[in-house]
Amino acid sequence: MTRPNLVFVMADQLRRASCGYAGDRLAHTPNIDRLARESVDFRQCVSSMPVCSAFRASLFTGKYTTSTGMVINELRMNPNHRCLGHVLTDGGYDTSYIGKWHLWANQLGNHADPRNSFVPRGPHRLGFDGYWAAYNFRHEYYAPAAYYHTESPEKITYPASVYEPDAQTDLAIERLRAHRAADKPFAMVLSYGTPHDPWTRNNVPAEWLKRFADVDFPPAETYRDEPDTPYGDAWSNEPKTAAKVREWKRVYYAMTANLDWNLGRLDAALGELGLRDNTIMVFTSDHGEMFGAHGRMKKNIFYEEAARIPFLLRWPARAASRVVDTCFSNVDMMPTLLGLAGLPVPAAVEGMDLSHVALGQPGPEPEVAFLQNTGACASWEDGHEWRAVRDRRYTYAIYRVDRSELLFDNVADPTQSHNLASDPAHQATLERLRAQLAGQMARVQDTFPASSWYREHWISGDRLILRTATLAD
Repeated sequence: MTRPNLVFVMADQLRRASCGYAGDRLAHTPNIDRLARESVDFRQCVSSMPVCSAFRASLFTGKYTTSTGMVINELRMNPNHRCLGHVLTDGGYDTSYIGKWHLWANQLGNHADPRNSFVPRGPHRLGFDGYWAAYNFRHEYYAPAAYYHTESPEKITYPASVYEPDAQTDLAIERLRAHRAADKPFAMVLSYGTPHDPWTRNNVPAEWLKRFADVDFPPAETYRDEPDTPYGDAWSNEPKTAAKVREWKRVYYAMTANLDWNLGRLDAALGELGLRDNTIMVFTSDHGEMFGAHGRMKKNIFYEEAARIPFLLRWPARAASRVVDTCFSNVDMMPTLLGLAGLPVPAAVEGMDLSHVALGQPGPEPEVAFLQNTGACASWEDGHEWRAVRDRRYTYAIYRVDRSELLFDNVADPTQSHNLASDPAHQATLERLRAQLAGQMARVQDTFPASSWYREHWISGDRLILRTATLAD
């Protein structure tokens, strides 16, 4: 058999819990649900740092945030890592990248400036040397929605009436046709921006919003108006009310329904072109959304709403569909995909090749997934850092600012309402997970510093990030 093709589809801010296959009866996700039935469902999958840039850096390098240098959003990725795209390209794959990148900007804000949004061909595309229809990031999904193609920093703008995820899916289907005609394996990443906010009615097609016009979206059991002080940053402590959350969810679910429709179109094209059997199709997301649970908005936290994400892997030729409970995160995605493709995993990778799990074969598995937070979402601000581990049942976390510990039984208490860290009955579990966290941190030389430490010290070596600066510097 020739090497498998790869179609990697990534949503932005879609939590696992908001998919129908995961039990959400309010979701309209028939295509995602069908894919789940046909896939290996890694139902314990989490985002190792639930923030856009950090997730993507770990996805492409197989390394944790403290090793990639993408410790807050709005940094430029150090290109001196051996990445997924490099290995695929060197292994004979024709690559395509469509959509959001979020590893290029070096300034907070000013996202539309080509110096922040156009990634020039070369090392900063991290090995994705083929077709390129991408941009750094933005989340306004109608005009002036645009992308860049190949070497030109001139924007290609979609017509005002065209919804960006629809246009991106059209581009992806065109690329599938081109790949089908070529005599080599291909790897395509389709990186949607939805269902990331802003959740305004003019940022989603009316036909999809109408489907949820009469749906009631109750707040989470742990919802509270008060912010998560002192642990939350400006993004997580965004002002909110239960009424606002209801309206935001209406748009979020409409965006997700549209994304699901586009995933269905893409999958239908794979079938029509005769590509489905020997194509590894992945559907995942970079992180979830809190929607006021535990007093928080957005992501960047170890709670299930933010950290737990879908990861569905379908390979009809070799991987039987089933649900697996292996501890798994985005750090494991790169080595696992390379393992399935029969390509070498770079020695510096910190994640684990779990291709044997996908194929239903015996082999080692992680005892825990390791999660990190190295600062505020997109600014150099100390006081929000935490570390965590999550096994098949428990989440253990500790904040740096006051060393507060949290322990949740995710089976008995799926809303994570009861902190068991001081419960004598759970001290053995607490001590076991403390030790596992310490071991994970030592393994990757994570010393749990304040966020500003990175800005002040990371100027050379493998963890180099370009110095943060304004474009005028």
